Amino acid sequence: MHEHTGVSIWFFIGVLLLAYGLLIMGADIWTQSHPPAKAVVMAHYRAGLWWGMLLTAIGLFYSLRFRPKGH
Repeated sequence: MHEHTGVSIWFFIGVLLLAYGLLIMGADIWTQSHPPAKAVVMAHYRAGLWWGMLLTAIGLFYSLRFRPKGH
């Protein structure tokens, strides 16, 4: 029989989630060190940091779980 050698779409989704998570976390960290001129309501909850960490964790899981296997 012919062996399946393709790359799973979930690997690419994991890479995208990982990249987005890192970008969102980086943007939140940068915003905290360079606060905007106007105060942002509920900025102390750090939503960008939490969502960035969640996306990074999910992206890492998918990227490692579905990574292409070598021969």
